[in-house]
Amino acid sequence: MTDRIVIVGGGSGGTITANRLAEELEPEIEAGEVEITIVSDNPNHLYKPLYLYVPFGEATLEDTKRPLVDLVDRRVNLVFEHVTEIDTDGKQLAMANGEAMDYDYLVVATGAIPEPEETPGLGEDEPGHHFYGPDAATELREALANFDEGHLVLSVIGTPHVCPAAPVEFPMIADQWFRERGVREDIEITYTYPIQRLHGVRPTAEWMVPRFEERDIQTKTFFNVDNVEDGTIETLEGKELDFDMMIGVPEFTAASIIEEAGLGEEWMEVDRNTLESEHAEDVYGIGDVTNLPTSKAGSVAHYASGTLVSRLSSEVRGQTPTETFHGKTICFIEAGTEEGTFIEFAYDREPVVRDENRFLHWSKLGYNEAYWLTARGVM
Repeated sequence: MTDRIVIVGGGSGGTITANRLAEELEPEIEAGEVEITIVSDNPNHLYKPLYLYVPFGEATLEDTKRPLVDLVDRRVNLVFEHVTEIDTDGKQLAMANGEAMDYDYLVVATGAIPEPEETPGLGEDEPGHHFYGPDAATELREALANFDEGHLVLSVIGTPHVCPAAPVEFPMIADQWFRERGVREDIEITYTYPIQRLHGVRPTAEWMVPRFEERDIQTKTFFNVDNVEDGTIETLEGKELDFDMMIGVPEFTAASIIEEAGLGEEWMEVDRNTLESEHAEDVYGIGDVTNLPTSKAGSVAHYASGTLVSRLSSEVRGQTPTETFHGKTICFIEAGTEEGTFIEFAYDREPVVRDENRFLHWSKLGYNEAYWLTARGVM
């Protein structure tokens, strides 16, 4: 009998997990005892953190993607189709093409989906911009290229959101970028956040305060956007803020199949240490789709995949899984265009932000280039 491991999603969590499983379970695969399949509705693997750099001309859309077939181990089957339904009782997936796929073990890695249309000020025919997708990042690049005076507002609207450091990085990169173009003195920059500090992670918020002050980046907290029109942002608290260019961090959601399958009401609900579904047997979740009490960042999926691969391999071999995930997270933070830092934490370890320097900036850029090795399961 062959154990069928099916992974839904070809992003970071799905791809890294598939490649590591193929390596770990090579004897079982070669013996025909295990079969691994990725089901993805996109033939390309996207490295979404690079969208931050597209508006500033530091990356292109071609830099952000690779064909999935070039990244996935030859022992992994690839099916390019959209999953429309997950039947956890019957252990079966329904596809948009009308076909079905059975599984013995399921890994859900469908990510978090931006919803600009559900976010005030964003979406079609709205004045705001964002950088959480290829088209949006390209449109923002064109808008920034023609912006040489006025008030730029970066407003964090949706939380939680993916790439949690990106809203912190954008105004600092923009500040340096405008200075290099000689127009910074004609541009006012304001950053807003919906709670009473500048970021959900307190050490990050504390690190931001003096850096933003040094760069003359204005800030507004407890700022929950309710309506945007005629160059004015209105908040639930009754505040108003005029702008000439608005950049928003949109709302994010899990794919609708998560709630429809009974895997979670908002995000996929998993055990934070084992990554097992709280609602279905032999189902695991990894990456941004889950409700793990940590950041929605690629590094979480990277580190969590080690736990998932160990536990799933033990299950396949009839052994008791023992590996647990402790929430390890590392996020690089750009502090302009020349310096950077990073934050590191775990479930039981308080976040720590290092002082920024040029080495860490170049380390982040280096990792952006080396990421494709991570996707292959090499790093």
